[in-house]
Amino acid sequence: MANWYPIKLTAHVRDYAFGARLIPDRLGKAGLPGGVVAETWEFSDWPGTVGTVVNGAFAGKTLYELVESYPDALVGEGWRGPHFPLLGKFLDASHMLPVHLHADDETAQRLHGQPNGKTEAWHVLWAKRGASILAGVKPEANAATMRAALEAENYDAVMPRYPVESGDTVYVPGGVLHSFGPGALIFEIQQTSDLAQSVMPVDLAGQPLSKKAWAANIDAALAELRRDYLPRPTRGLERWRGANRIVVGAAGPHFALERWVLTEPYHEPAHSNRCLTLTNLGDPVALAFSGGVETLARAESCIVPAALGAFRVVPDGIARLIACYVPDLALDIVTPLRESGYSDELIRTLGEIDSGLSPAQPTS
Repeated sequence: MANWYPIKLTAHVRDYAFGARLIPDRLGKAGLPGGVVAETWEFSDWPGTVGTVVNGAFAGKTLYELVESYPDALVGEGWRGPHFPLLGKFLDASHMLPVHLHADDETAQRLHGQPNGKTEAWHVLWAKRGASILAGVKPEANAATMRAALEAENYDAVMPRYPVESGDTVYVPGGVLHSFGPGALIFEIQQTSDLAQSVMPVDLAGQPLSKKAWAANIDAALAELRRDYLPRPTRGLERWRGANRIVVGAAGPHFALERWVLTEPYHEPAHSNRCLTLTNLGDPVALAFSGGVETLARAESCIVPAALGAFRVVPDGIARLIACYVPDLALDIVTPLRESGYSDELIRTLGEIDSGLSPAQPTS
């Protein structure tokens, strides 16, 4: 049996036209190349972007190799799948992202021959005044007005726009048309997929498309469009463990995103059924486990394997981390938030929660 420990990976960098230098300059992530750094994929098992372990006994192994060899110990007892289920990235929207969507699971399987689509959530780390999101489709927009607006690049005519600020989180299911920026830095958690369909007249490098290619992209996006979900920014729902604050920012069947603000050592119990990812937003923190101590630097991420067991986060001052995992919605999200006094209506603002909401707790 392997002696498990928090696993750090290489980050995959993308230089899309919407990015600039927020990730190294504002977030303080080290070891990045010069020029545009639009995205850093912090933990990824997607082909062509798979992270390689940089610490401990598994150094040099890829995340894909670990998933294949140790699915129960790494991801969770009984889990099986072609890829690690979570993909996390920092994303620099110095310029407005393209308006686009990602296939949902059914569409990914039916049209693209892939096991799953891409539901995602954005946690806003920094936003300048005026930053906003476009997400979803206005109820009054019909097929004709949708097409006309996309061809005219008049996205506000058919998509709701909301301002965002640091601390907001937005849950975006597969199939939902969206964009955000300009002037925003986010952490994104998503299903492991890179399916995307843009409706813009340019590609991700900013190069113009032919009219024929642009029209075909709009057709494809409209064929995959989901209209029944309207994302909105939320400040999340908080609960306390002693002096430590846990804020649930987003949750659904594919992932939960929590913000941990820790002022004293924090004990996380063992979870043999699921792993956890941690992303450090501040000064270095120590992760103490039965086999030793691992330090997580600023803007560094790790995977805490399911077989690791209980561990402690030891802050030096205040620790600020993002924790992500595949939840049991009833057990991990709904029950503790109900116990903290939140109504089901408020819990629903976190994402696609309904499968965890029944039966409701009896009232006294």
